[in-house]
Amino acid sequence: MITAPSGAGKTTLLKELLATDPQLWFSISYTTRPPRPGEIPGQDYFFVSPEEFHRLKNQGALVEWVEQFGYWYGTSREWLKETLAGGVDLIFDLDARGARALKREFPRGTFIFILPPSLEALEERLRARGDLEPGELARRLKQGQAELQEVHRYDFIVINDELPRALEELRAIVQAARCRTSRVWPQLAPRFLSRPPD
Repeated sequence: MITAPSGAGKTTLLKELLATDPQLWFSISYTTRPPRPGEIPGQDYFFVSPEEFHRLKNQGALVEWVEQFGYWYGTSREWLKETLAGGVDLIFDLDARGARALKREFPRGTFIFILPPSLEALEERLRARGDLEPGELARRLKQGQAELQEVHRYDFIVINDELPRALEELRAIVQAARCRTSRVWPQLAPRFLSRPPD
């Protein structure tokens, strides 16, 4: 599960990571926001109406959900279970509230927080986008500062100062997570414990 303040470079890092690791899949969320140019329904998000989203939420079909910047986002419980049963690793792009909800469902998940080098750098990156009204910019900065209060709940921190280094650290965390005893030993134990000792 990856969280970062808006403008920390999370999307760029995730695209690079996913492009080089076929065993890693991006978790596709439901959202009520309209598609952005280039986004593909069913690949980037499942785009639904607010009414459909609330129906799914009320039926318990979502494992987590959150309202952010006026739109709803949530993860399908059924899609999540089916995808994980296929033997792939899922990567989630979630805000701190969504990550907290998933941690309750998947306490052994790997939780990563991506930071910009500083709050000043974060503001510069958001301004450089050029597509945010002053009120929206202020709202994103305020939310980013609020999310920083959650950093202590995460297993790892990656500082996205230089993209190649941040990407290397992210890949190392993924590899380390794949080597966790709780994940590997259940498959290996029969090989080593099936024979009685000499």
